[in-house]
Amino acid sequence: MQQPSLLRRSAAELMGTYALVAAGCGAIIVNTQTGALGHVGVALTFGLVIVVMVAATGHLSGAHLNPAVTIAFALTRHFPWRETPAYLGGQLLGATGGALTLWALFGPAANLGATKPAGDPLQSLLLETLLTAALMFVITAVATDTRAVGQLAALAIGFTVGANALWAGPISGASMNPARSLGPALVAGIWDHHWIYWVGPLAGAALGALIYQWVRVPVSEPAPAISHSETGVTQTQAGD
Repeated sequence: MQQPSLLRRSAAELMGTYALVAAGCGAIIVNTQTGALGHVGVALTFGLVIVVMVAATGHLSGAHLNPAVTIAFALTRHFPWRETPAYLGGQLLGATGGALTLWALFGPAANLGATKPAGDPLQSLLLETLLTAALMFVITAVATDTRAVGQLAALAIGFTVGANALWAGPISGASMNPARSLGPALVAGIWDHHWIYWVGPLAGAALGALIYQWVRVPVSEPAPAISHSETGVTQTQAGD
């Protein structure tokens, strides 16, 4: 099947990132106004919208939906550098569009879900680095290793986002995504320690991708067998 043009793939990135900000940050605003969702509901919203948009756009653009992911893929030679600016442009425009939509609907409520540290900025920087490294490890596994179960990619990525948001969201905002942070910051004018949400995710994504590259089984070697004692079934995977 012919790959969509770069313009179409960038448009898919725009739409996916738009949905992420509109739904995820929208959940923050609605919860602030009504209390109906709670922290768990907000975290699940971020995870679920990622599941949906990875499933919807993964076959079109790869569903990066995150500048840190695109740059990490380029660093590890899974994505061409020459196409990186177009993807970043789509993601940043989509995130800004999502924030503008929320501003039109709710005004400046809850700072449009802008991310900022709840305490020590260094703590949030380290959290964002750790969270994004974990996320990128999962993304690299399901997106680049043919032995991973591709049909579960959307669930694996979305559940990682949701789990990270559940435990770290109250401290750093659990952005893991410079575009997700830039859109609300730009529209709401909230720039408190905004650099954290670029440095942490960019460093973390590169780290997570490199770690998976190091631990993965080379395709020339067979993956380890899973014994009866471990799972109740015997499954020997060839390294193809």
